[in-house]
Amino acid sequence: MLTLQSPAKINLFLRILQRRADGYHDLQTHFQFLDVADTLTFELNPAGEITTQSLLSNVAWEDNLIYKAAKLLQQTLCTPLGANICWNKCLPLGGGIGGGSSNAATTLLALHHLWQGQLSLETLIQLGRQLGADVPIFIYGHAALAEGVGDKLSPLPAREQYCVLVFPDAHCATPQLFSHPELTKHTTSLRMDTVLKETGNDFEPLVKRLFPEVALALDCLTQFNPTARLSGSGAACFALFDSHAEARYLVSRLPDSLKAHVCKTVNVSPLVTQLQALGIHFTEWGVAKRYGTGF
Repeated sequence: MLTLQSPAKINLFLRILQRRADGYHDLQTHFQFLDVADTLTFELNPAGEITTQSLLSNVAWEDNLIYKAAKLLQQTLCTPLGANICWNKCLPLGGGIGGGSSNAATTLLALHHLWQGQLSLETLIQLGRQLGADVPIFIYGHAALAEGVGDKLSPLPAREQYCVLVFPDAHCATPQLFSHPELTKHTTSLRMDTVLKETGNDFEPLVKRLFPEVALALDCLTQFNPTARLSGSGAACFALFDSHAEARYLVSRLPDSLKAHVCKTVNVSPLVTQLQALGIHFTEWGVAKRYGTGF
């Protein structure tokens, strides 16, 4: 049995460069992790079944990214083993902080260990890419500049700060936003020497128009921090502060209707830190060799 964290992420900036011939979009974004997470527990199932007792009311198990990740890895490894998977869900769906993608990445890494796989981490990243554009960053496990559809990763640590994370009562469906005719899709890419200063998010103007709850949350946050912004395609919004006291003061001033949490940004995923503490390491992978990072 193995219990692991499935952490959240934020996008410090996000640019949509162009629509690709395959229907996806080329992006440029800067990922950093948060020290808040779902918790997933994995137990070997010798009968080969992938089961759970933790169903979401509006998502069938076969449509859950956890199940899809487990089945994809099971087929890739040609293993007769299965798994019983339970999770404690605290990251909201449609929140722009990668909850489902993180769950999929944690599943791939956990079951690869339990099933004694011999895949490189780079191969696992490519499997993750089949499940969703944000899955690779959670497998990679380090703050990074992401390009392509989110799978071309270059390590890029940012200052670790306190984060006020707000969850408006809205569900932003990424596919619908990408297909919206008013979405900006032709932003120019940034040079590497300027990305650490960027705070914009190309989804934000559209999301604010479509979801007044998000607009209200951002208006409240920007009264205390003008660089408050949307994460991913939303609906989560965040503001960064140097001190815990500043962050707590902002939370105390927010309307009671807004669900706000204080957490920290971290450059190394809590999942990677946990795997290292358990003695689980990945050493043969091209991404680590190219960029000099890894675990």
